[in-house]
Amino acid sequence: MPSLPRQLPAWPSAKRIAPACLILFAACAGGSDGFASGQTSTPLPTSTPSPSTAPTRAQSCTGKTPSASQPGPPPQNAALTVANGLTIQTIAHVSSARELAALPNGDLIVGTLGSSIYIVPNAEGSGAAGAPQVFATVNDSPANGVTFVPALCTIYVGTQHAILRIPYADGQLTAASVDKIASIRQGPIAPNSDGDEHSTTSVAFANGMLYASVGSSCNACTEVDVTRASIQVMNPDGTAIATRATRIRNAIALATNPTSGHLWVGGAGQDNLPQLHPFEFMDDLSSHAPVTDYGWPDCEENHIAYVAGANCSATVAPLVAFPAYITHIGATFYPPNQAGTFALGSAYRGALFVSSHGSWHALNSCTVAPEVDYVPMKGDVPARAVNWKDPSVQWKPFVTGFQPACGSRIGRPTGIAVGSQGSIFIADDANGTIYRVRPFAVVRPRD
Repeated sequence: MPSLPRQLPAWPSAKRIAPACLILFAACAGGSDGFASGQTSTPLPTSTPSPSTAPTRAQSCTGKTPSASQPGPPPQNAALTVANGLTIQTIAHVSSARELAALPNGDLIVGTLGSSIYIVPNAEGSGAAGAPQVFATVNDSPANGVTFVPALCTIYVGTQHAILRIPYADGQLTAASVDKIASIRQGPIAPNSDGDEHSTTSVAFANGMLYASVGSSCNACTEVDVTRASIQVMNPDGTAIATRATRIRNAIALATNPTSGHLWVGGAGQDNLPQLHPFEFMDDLSSHAPVTDYGWPDCEENHIAYVAGANCSATVAPLVAFPAYITHIGATFYPPNQAGTFALGSAYRGALFVSSHGSWHALNSCTVAPEVDYVPMKGDVPARAVNWKDPSVQWKPFVTGFQPACGSRIGRPTGIAVGSQGSIFIADDANGTIYRVRPFAVVRPRD
């Protein structure tokens, strides 16, 4: 087991967070450290600007910006199957689209496997979305992870070696600045690595703290760099970074429960085991004390995500099981009180949605197809308990059809997000597609 960094920072109280939030909230035109090409650095203010000098648009970043008139909605994507009463539409194309972050005015931020972050204007509008455009370009890739924090007016981005912060104002289509606030993967890969090195970083915000999941440098090894195969936690400005969870091979999918503030993480087990491969999982990280140990690679085998034995006494048992190799990429909770024109029905309220890539090496045998599923929840407890003999009892299919036949795939879902009006957005990095799911017929009130 790799050594751990310093102790987790003390959880900030509301009194400690509030001044920092005010500074960031009022600094939506803040500067950069030069991480984005062609930009210069402007230090954050040390106090809240007075009303006469504060940037007005920044302070309304959580409001709603009216959408411009649009043509009618795009047609149903006939190639895919979505749950009854819903329709799925292709609304945009972004090459190698990965994690998604919905903005309060209806726009959509898209992370990618390249060095650019995109924005899709009016993604949540009643008609067609606007054409995607580059929101920011950085000098490190992949810019996979994105999340938006309304209370801080801030978009966070996870790249291979850095955590970035982008101030945001309503309707903004180009980043004014990009700040590098923390570094990851600064150490070497594990000795004698088998070459299965993961380069993506996902980000999430929960209970006033910023989290980053960092994939491993191998399929099975003991890491030298303690930020790899881990989930890191830090203050919103990137300070006091520490390990929150360890020995988790590649936790790309992160989701924050908006009701409890708990952070959920997805785990992808190791490959090439002599026996049956471990189920993949989703788990409530916040329910475990730091530093949480998920046991990779010593405690995974025989279709279970944890085993008893040497070096496994502290390994935790995840709450939700999925088939081996399904490869979770994105996850999100559907708010139980979600409002809006396109809000989904009661069956989805409070559910955990998981977007899965499908197995990467067993396509011809059709073992695990890409798909989007949802887990009915009661708060942070699955409606049905985990069954390590059957990884299908806890979740239900939401979008299928990405693998219509053996040896044939028409897409691989990645990021997933809930829009301000209740739609669900899904990214697909195989063909650079952004999908939108919403009720088939929306009943509108009379004038």
